[in-house]
Amino acid sequence: MSAEPNRVARVVRRPVGLVALILGAALFTWIVTIERMQGMDAGPGTDLGAVGWYVGIWVTMMAAMMLPSVAPMALLFANVARGRAERGRVYISPWIFLGGYLAAWTAFGLAAYGVFRGVRAADPGFLGWDEQGPWVAGGAVAAAGLYQLTPLKEVCLRHCRSPLHFVLHGWRDGRYGAFRMGVEHGIYCVGCCWGLMVVLLVLGVMSLFWMAVVAGVIFAEKVIPFGGRLTRPLAVLLVGLGIWVAAAPGTVPGLTEPGSGPPAMQMEMEP
Repeated sequence: MSAEPNRVARVVRRPVGLVALILGAALFTWIVTIERMQGMDAGPGTDLGAVGWYVGIWVTMMAAMMLPSVAPMALLFANVARGRAERGRVYISPWIFLGGYLAAWTAFGLAAYGVFRGVRAADPGFLGWDEQGPWVAGGAVAAAGLYQLTPLKEVCLRHCRSPLHFVLHGWRDGRYGAFRMGVEHGIYCVGCCWGLMVVLLVLGVMSLFWMAVVAGVIFAEKVIPFGGRLTRPLAVLLVGLGIWVAAAPGTVPGLTEPGSGPPAMQMEMEP
């Protein structure tokens, strides 16, 4: 066996170290997110700013929210890569896989940005918070709850909770292959969690409160032992939350009503 696979095998033989690095990266991105987003929550319809600023903060948010729940998958990828390295194959870093994973979420964020800009350009008056805005926001949250009950949600959640078959039978060689695997796993994750992300986008994409709530729900569904059984209770809770937002938004904890938050966003967000 060559010196390089031997060196790599020694490095990746400590799975606790990899998990610690991933969780450390998540903690760092949480700190950066809190620093950048503090006081910027304007509730539903929060301006997303210029695309460059938005992409930067979105990727940071996704790293903070998703890295803890994808850590088991990254560890599984690293273990398989280690085994292949010990058999003389080129070792592929799990960080390349994680880069592909975040690329899938970046694409979702850009799609959401495009929808936001399209709605802003159309300027439908009924979306005003003093018009039908609370009902639209509540309806979107309730729809996210109903998505929890769909077969697509079930399939994607099963993949995220039990990805062993995907890694063993869908392995792709090389760095590009690892990146592609990350994208594919990220697409499953988007399929599993996009409804929950809609809740964040609708209730206030700059809300640290809702960001923490959604991240906690995603982690519970994907990682904890009984997380797969949370789908239906979460559906009921989300539908109930949607009705609450529509009927009495001012009483929803953590919800900043438009016009009651910070008077202006930071200049760097201006398009």
